[in-house]
Amino acid sequence: MYSLAALRLQLHSSTTLARRYFCSIPHLQSQPSLSLQRDDVERTFRIITTSTDPQSLIQSLKSSQIPFSNDLIDSVLKRVRFAHSNPLSALEFYKFTSRRKGFFHTSFSLDNMLYILGRSRKFDEIWELLLETKKKDQSLITPRTIQVVLARVAKVCSVRQTVESLKRFRKLVPEFDVSCYNALFRTLSQERSMSDARNVYHGLKHEFRPNLQTFNILLSGWKSSEDAEAFFGEMRDMGVEPDIVSYNCLVDVYCKGREMEKAYKVIDKMREEGIDLDVITYTSLIGGLGLMGQPDKARELLKEMREYGCYPDVAAFNAVIRNFCIAKRLGDAYNLMDEMVGKGLSPNATTFNVIFRSLYWANDLRSSWSLYLKMKEMGCLPNTQTCMFLMRLMRRQERVDIALELWNDMIDKGFGAYILVSDVLFPLLCDMGKLEEAERCFLQMVEKGQKPSQVSFRRIKVLMELAQKHEALSTLSEKMSAFGSAIQIKKSYVDDLERPISDISY
Repeated sequence: MYSLAALRLQLHSSTTLARRYFCSIPHLQSQPSLSLQRDDVERTFRIITTSTDPQSLIQSLKSSQIPFSNDLIDSVLKRVRFAHSNPLSALEFYKFTSRRKGFFHTSFSLDNMLYILGRSRKFDEIWELLLETKKKDQSLITPRTIQVVLARVAKVCSVRQTVESLKRFRKLVPEFDVSCYNALFRTLSQERSMSDARNVYHGLKHEFRPNLQTFNILLSGWKSSEDAEAFFGEMRDMGVEPDIVSYNCLVDVYCKGREMEKAYKVIDKMREEGIDLDVITYTSLIGGLGLMGQPDKARELLKEMREYGCYPDVAAFNAVIRNFCIAKRLGDAYNLMDEMVGKGLSPNATTFNVIFRSLYWANDLRSSWSLYLKMKEMGCLPNTQTCMFLMRLMRRQERVDIALELWNDMIDKGFGAYILVSDVLFPLLCDMGKLEEAERCFLQMVEKGQKPSQVSFRRIKVLMELAQKHEALSTLSEKMSAFGSAIQIKKSYVDDLERPISDISY
């Protein structure tokens, strides 16, 4: 016999499942055409980025008559994330759609919203949103959610604070198990250091039983092959048998340490155990051969892969292209990119950035600009690193014309981090006496919900005072004040541009 409470719980669960089911069935939703949905995404994005306050934002959303499906919301939040738009406006949009009767967000939307908030250090809003999500649909809070939040915490807080943040999830997730700890270790390994991740592991391992994924996370990124071998042995001592991911981690550390003989011994061991090499294994070998100064031998691995039924992906081609860039054989790098396209693979921003880095070090703006135009022609959106390579070269060579063209592309298409790139653009414009252009770019940035840095504002302010443009300066000052405190950009990201191509991971 069911108790009355149990019966109520069952009825509530059935109703919730039914709502979610009917909300997510494609033919029961109004499904606009692909082009119409793209238009709706763009309209919604414009509402979010141009509304001056929450009230006008909500009113514009209500009067827009846009059908807010899960797919559309996912696309809008992805667009907001990519464009570095105002996080609080995005949160108002998220809450507005969440309040609709019978509507449930997807985990993808929740994680994107949390990422957007975390990037701007809106941690109070993050925990508030998680509490609201727990009340409405706790199943949306997954180990991936934990990793998204912890990654933003780890970027600006201490290791101890990151661990404390994990503990807050005990009351938020449906089940606090080893996958939650694994999210912490992955975060620390990516955002802090592998040594931090392993130290925390040794401090917490009495609280849970590590599984294969735990060891695979902690195996990656070793600098010392001796340490990796010792940890590999600890895994086996605990009765955890390695899989292809475990072996790939070992191959990777040997390749990065230029210990190719040891790497090939692991390959032999894998084959003895009946484990087929995958594209990740081959990509590590390609990178190792490049570090050994053997780019042609690495390229031959692309053919060997196919013979074993393992087809190279974009990352594998990127590794070979990187090798040719290290060897200063850019012609071969360009040819390989064309070969990728011929095989039906689309070069990504990483593909282009490997070449951009070489051109940046060669101070070759002409070739860099040609490559950027080719990137646009192929429909590959640049990322922040692409923009920084180009803008720094333009500033160095005082090319205001194409610097403004790049900036306009960023504004129109919504790519790149405006704060970082503008810190290079504004000094160029000020040095060249282009005050009107600087003011226009400043206002474009503000319209996107992005606050220019104080350094850039001061440069423009000095010029405006000299030109006695007091009214325009007053307008810019008001817009700066409306943003409140600034978000500091980690200098390590900018300094990464100065690293030579051989120091970049494949």
